Amino acid sequence: MLGRVHVAVSLLTAATVLTGCGSTLENVKITMATGSEGGVYYTLGNGLADIWSGRLGIARPQVVATAGSKDNVVRLVNDQAQVGFSQADAVDGVEGADRLRALARMHDDYLQVIVRADLPVTKLGQLSGLRVSIGGRESGVEIIARRLLKSANVTPQEVNLGLDDSAQAMREGKLDAFFWSGGLPTGRITQLTKELRVRMLDLRDDLVAFRQQYPVYGSATLPASTYNLQSGPVITLVVRNFLLVNEKMPDDVAEALVRQLFDGQPDLVKVHSAARTIEQRSAIETSPVPLHNGAMRYYREAKV
Repeated sequence: MLGRVHVAVSLLTAATVLTGCGSTLENVKITMATGSEGGVYYTLGNGLADIWSGRLGIARPQVVATAGSKDNVVRLVNDQAQVGFSQADAVDGVEGADRLRALARMHDDYLQVIVRADLPVTKLGQLSGLRVSIGGRESGVEIIARRLLKSANVTPQEVNLGLDDSAQAMREGKLDAFFWSGGLPTGRITQLTKELRVRMLDLRDDLVAFRQQYPVYGSATLPASTYNLQSGPVITLVVRNFLLVNEKMPDDVAEALVRQLFDGQPDLVKVHSAARTIEQRSAIETSPVPLHNGAMRYYREAKV
């Protein structure tokens, strides 16, 4: 997927155009950092690109597949992208992350630990010694997986695979389990559950100590109906998702993007059901990343 990012010159051009666009949208060009092509970020990114180009009359944003949240944060900091998705935890420790600004809190990601159903594994601790993918390098999945495994003192045979490669490796019998953090439902996992018997691990026994150490995470129930799982609903981690830019984006551009995020939300829901959970009132909850001044202007006008 990272091999697709072969557009360094055009990314720099887009950054120059965007930061110099002043008070007009006429010449705005945007590169959007998303995630795996099988994930929700990529799907929503393409939906937003259509909405923004159609409603604002700008060139359709270039939607780039990436390794995920941390990769996106680095791209934003380095002016290789102008808009990007990120989990709330991925900004920790990234040099230059203080220059990031948020347009909105988006949907919440659910941690999904998928295990082959033919293995007698029902708890996180039973992953020790098994072949487990902890997500692609520089992804938000990797951040959560490493933290959770360390907290629970679990030591599997770790490999770094993105969502698509993890699912394929499990189909081929080369992988026992994998971590994924994404909106519900994630298309690639829906597809996998139709081809292979799998189960989701319930993490309730591991969450109390973990959330005391990392309060950025919440917990929620992942309904069995999401993927028609026979194993029933599970308790898992959730993490907030943000739509981010950097501080160079002009206020009027940021305001216009946020306005059309909400005005075009019905169209975004058609692209992916995770967009139903995006709300104006919760959209301003972007700590530890401050809201962009242009986004703030929109929320004040909307009386949020």
